[in-house]
Amino acid sequence: MKEHFVLLEHDNNIKDLLQKHMLFYKIRRKVSIVPCSSFSVWSVLPSEPGKDKENILQHVMNSKSALFFGSDPRTAKMGWRLIVENQVNPLQIIPDSRLGDIGDYHRHRYTLGLPEGVKDLPPGGCLPLESNLAYMNGVSFTKGCYIGQELTARTHHTGVIRKRLMPVQFLESCEATESSDVVTETRKPVGKLRSCIGDLGLALLRQVNTMEKLFILSTKNSWVQIKAGIPDWWPKDDRNI
Repeated sequence: MKEHFVLLEHDNNIKDLLQKHMLFYKIRRKVSIVPCSSFSVWSVLPSEPGKDKENILQHVMNSKSALFFGSDPRTAKMGWRLIVENQVNPLQIIPDSRLGDIGDYHRHRYTLGLPEGVKDLPPGGCLPLESNLAYMNGVSFTKGCYIGQELTARTHHTGVIRKRLMPVQFLESCEATESSDVVTETRKPVGKLRSCIGDLGLALLRQVNTMEKLFILSTKNSWVQIKAGIPDWWPKDDRNI
């Protein structure tokens, strides 16, 4: 019999919890759920959107080391996902590239306002539409039942989403505690910082307050202004906040 495989990329911090959760819902199906510890996942980010695709595809097609190569399904600005065995150097597959570090990757996606993993999307502490998962091919409105489907579908069809996860930039150098309150100039709470790296971060904000002057309390107990942005990869109708 021909075997079928599905590769699931996940936050490594919840590897055991995720496997346990999926096994709970296996329901006597003949399915094996095992970690693929011999594989590595790489993000291939374009130097200029839309200008590297043909060159990169040619290198990958000529290589026998790539187990998988495909567009990142969340947004074209996140480039591609490359899966190889641990011992393979990705620069041998795409020689015209350079090796960045994890900080480069996180800064890139924070600039785009794209959440990832349990730090940005805490289990039990966020909603899929507030987290913009519908924009990232992460929610289906035609699929059958799944946990939370009724609430998600009702919210989608009513069109009332009061808060959204948005990219923010600190207008001065500071250190901030994640989960800190975001407030207006009059100190009215309008959201919370979800995560940050350097001067960039993600915050869950009330949409009606997005364009106001916003502030967050730094670890030195001083108010620092932050600026929220509206990602240009969102659907056009949802960028008019």
